[in-house]
Amino acid sequence: MRRRVRDCMFTLDLCTFDPGIAAKSPFAFAAAVVECVEASWDEGADLVVLPEFTWMGLEPLVEPKSPQRVAEVFWNELFLTLRSLLNRPDKAVVLGTVPFWDAERGVLHNRAPIFVGDQILHQDKLHLTPWESVFTPGRELRLWEFMGLCFAVVICLDIEIPEISVRLRGAGVDVVLVPSTTDTILGVERVDRCASARAVELGSIVGVCHLTGKVTSELIDVNVGRTAVYFPSQAAFRESPRWVESEIFDSGIHKQRVVIAPRDLEIMRRMKQETNPSLLEAMPAFEVVRR
Repeated sequence: MRRRVRDCMFTLDLCTFDPGIAAKSPFAFAAAVVECVEASWDEGADLVVLPEFTWMGLEPLVEPKSPQRVAEVFWNELFLTLRSLLNRPDKAVVLGTVPFWDAERGVLHNRAPIFVGDQILHQDKLHLTPWESVFTPGRELRLWEFMGLCFAVVICLDIEIPEISVRLRGAGVDVVLVPSTTDTILGVERVDRCASARAVELGSIVGVCHLTGKVTSELIDVNVGRTAVYFPSQAAFRESPRWVESEIFDSGIHKQRVVIAPRDLEIMRRMKQETNPSLLEAMPAFEVVRR
């Protein structure tokens, strides 16, 4: 049974991240990530989200330099330490994404590790850009709960795919988190404009965080981005901004604090007479006719 949405506020930190930080070893790089997350938790965040490909900042620090080697170092050498350091009751983090070797299938995934208290979860990217040929798409979109809210992690290009929104329709997802990597303003716009549409379509809160900075890697080089959050355009959210987008950054770690009132989502879903696409019945099959 789903937990009752709590009455108090839920606090989310969306973080850009610069994988080109000055780290001399993989463990030093991991320590910088941990410091970023713990600082947000210590300042009151319940959940922290880092961008797609955060961990490709390891590539210049390993030999041979490849996504496969990054996967080996992260999962075999860093993961248990990260799990120990970031195991905090009633706190959660989406650790960006990192390559993951699926030994059973013999393929590499672009995977988001997720720590929720003492739970270890993950989400694999489902749709891949042309330069992600080293990866194989994931096969599941996983929903998970934290502090009474239902979450989905939808990675970068996945938020641009309408079929994912269709599959999430009616699933009761409260918050969609979008770790992303983009190298031009056009990529930022595609991700963020589609994230805004998903907030309207699903009646969900959608938070985006992009990678910034420059790093020598097979998968990424120069990155620009921002943080952004989008709320449903419904009466329950009338009294506060329904979208907040930061400026565009080309480097550095930048955080956007988002305060969510779960009660507003409950109120919205009770307002059956309000025009709300997330509450409408699914359309019957129809044809597109060209004349």
